[in-house]
Amino acid sequence: MELLYSIDLSIFYFLNHTISTGFLDKFFTIITNVKNWYIAYVILIGIALIKGGTHGRIAVIGILILIIVSDQFGYRILKELFQRVRPCNVLNDVLTPIGCIANFSFPSNHALNNFAAATFLFKLYPKYKWAFFITAILVSLSRVYLGVHYPSDILGGAIIGALLGYMFSIATQKVIRKFETKK
Repeated sequence: MELLYSIDLSIFYFLNHTISTGFLDKFFTIITNVKNWYIAYVILIGIALIKGGTHGRIAVIGILILIIVSDQFGYRILKELFQRVRPCNVLNDVLTPIGCIANFSFPSNHALNNFAAATFLFKLYPKYKWAFFITAILVSLSRVYLGVHYPSDILGGAIIGALLGYMFSIATQKVIRKFETKK
């Protein structure tokens, strides 16, 4: 366990200290802020609803339910179960360009939600997989860079999110097939 924690800390300090620059502070602060995602999400949902036909409309409903479930599962159940304190609340030399957060650290809901969405969307729209997963990776890494999560919080959130995204994609694909066979 001690070895895993030392690896976690080494990766944490590499991302939080070694590569720290003013440019990356601004970049990661922008992409980590959920408020900056809304415009892109509204546009993508609009396109899926208008241009996506039945497939797109069902996908939108599926991903909205997925994000609600994954977010609440991570925040209300897993964080309360594990109660891991954030690095910025434990380590006194953490660089925190966005400030520290009071709630618990494991898993990272940013990683959980973004990997849930990336996996879900990849299964429904595989030709855009790179965009989905690069976005999820950058948002997730931003949390370590900004000092509010350990790398293992990100890894745990990514794995849990990918599993949820996969399960929801299977259910959504079944619903889509059911609607398409009725035509």
